Amino acid sequence: MSTVVLLTMTGLGLGALYFLIASGLSLIFGLMDVLNFAHGALLSIGAYGTWWAASGNLPGAGPGGAGFALAVLFGTAVGTAAAVLLELAVVRPLYTRPREQVLATVGVGLAVPALLSGIWGSDARTFPGPKALSGTFGLFGAQVPVNRLVLVAAALVVLVALRLFLGRTRHGLVVRAGVEDRAMVTALGIDVRRAFTLVFAIGGCVAALGGALGGLYFGSVDPRQGTSLLIFAFVVVVTGGMGSVSGAAVASVVIGLVQQFANYYTAAGLGDLAVVVLLAALLLVRPRGLTGRLA
Repeated sequence: MSTVVLLTMTGLGLGALYFLIASGLSLIFGLMDVLNFAHGALLSIGAYGTWWAASGNLPGAGPGGAGFALAVLFGTAVGTAAAVLLELAVVRPLYTRPREQVLATVGVGLAVPALLSGIWGSDARTFPGPKALSGTFGLFGAQVPVNRLVLVAAALVVLVALRLFLGRTRHGLVVRAGVEDRAMVTALGIDVRRAFTLVFAIGGCVAALGGALGGLYFGSVDPRQGTSLLIFAFVVVVTGGMGSVSGAAVASVVIGLVQQFANYYTAAGLGDLAVVVLLAALLLVRPRGLTGRLA
């Protein structure tokens, strides 16, 4: 029983991490029709920004208490700024040229890990998390890491915030209208380009937050962490339905649980194979994914 509880909580924590990465990716694709292959780089920037600040390089930041919260805020802010720069300098000039757009974001996605390796080396760096989040708590006989709950809570907050943004805010409605008929919205005097930049900023913010909290989950950061997690983020987006935030949330939970249980009850590494088989089976039955809509 304790093993099942531990695997379930670990799978939920991993699924929450996948959602933090995939939600921004799904939002950008669903609203802007942009496949951002540099999304993993934004995660890495957020992770390294948090690691750098929590290591004592930022005044007031540190590995404990309010200092760690400041470090996470700094890493998330740096990732958000990088997302805005990416949209303005790389993606915006290529909105009408999707092929070049893909190549450009792939290039950025390869360049950023190389840059991080050049600055801090290619070896993993120990993540300086708070002691309060490095412990465990008892649940039905299992000792569950506290950081799993932090990831789940962060994912729930992001899910609610994104749904409110899309359905209840003026900016969310403007973006959705701009996707449907950009010329008409522009004719009404609304700057759709600013709204699209806002979407990229939100996507980058969530990805950077995922990188910051991902350091707690793995206990370390390395330059290629974002690239490896991006693969599973794409699996989540396709499984949940291209452009569906709610679908990404459901798919993240399913994939996280399948991966953990398969790795434990079969052989290490087969969890990844189980996820791919699950995706293939789902697409054969339901090509549009679980929902296939933006909500």
